[in-house]
Amino acid sequence: MTDELEPKDRIIVDLDVSNLTAAEFIIRDLVRHVGCFRIPLRLHSTVGGPAAVRLINSLGGKAFYSGKFHDTPPNVGMAAKEVARMGVKMFDVHASSGSKALKAAVRNKGDSLVFAVTLFPMLSGEEETIYGSSGIDKVCQFALMAKDAGCDGIICSPKDFEWVCYNRMLESLAKAVSGVFPKWAWGNRKGLLTPGEAIKAGATYVILDASIMNPPKDMGTPAHAAELIAEEISFALEHKEK
Repeated sequence: MTDELEPKDRIIVDLDVSNLTAAEFIIRDLVRHVGCFRIPLRLHSTVGGPAAVRLINSLGGKAFYSGKFHDTPPNVGMAAKEVARMGVKMFDVHASSGSKALKAAVRNKGDSLVFAVTLFPMLSGEEETIYGSSGIDKVCQFALMAKDAGCDGIICSPKDFEWVCYNRMLESLAKAVSGVFPKWAWGNRKGLLTPGEAIKAGATYVILDASIMNPPKDMGTPAHAAELIAEEISFALEHKEK
């Protein structure tokens, strides 16, 4: 049950590196302070997903296999079965693969969680029309499709997830939000969503990248930064509106 998750378990860290040595350094530093490590396409392309999963599992971490499966239902189903055999905590399938592909992933997920990707965070404006309708309309369709297919959750961007959180039809879905940054990582950017704000608004998980791995010097080590984010999440959970 997501309600039983500890604050640190809601933190997913992107292993956006190109080799296992760099990944190992990050995992060893953060394994006791975060819930999961996501294997993005960059690491898939350089060392391969299975090797990254083995490393994470061997160091006591939990793996999020982010292959964003997008193929025919039989192929998605077979890929899901193979990934589940690796012992990953979760993996993702792009919702635009369709309902049958999502259901195939769910049938073959084993003990893993299946998350459906809605729209990519950087997709906006005219680019959203590749799906044939406005972004929010397509997020709505994809999220409902994921629920009907039996997915455990969805992945969405900060600009879309608040609508998802307030939709009572989607209450049973866990929500993982990408593109979330602690304030110290904002730089010149403004108006971003912090981990605490995301959790308070209804997110189940927050996905972070180098902002947690490379905090400012006055923030201390990445492990200390992770602890501060967990404290922020804990505060948000305590003050979350019922």
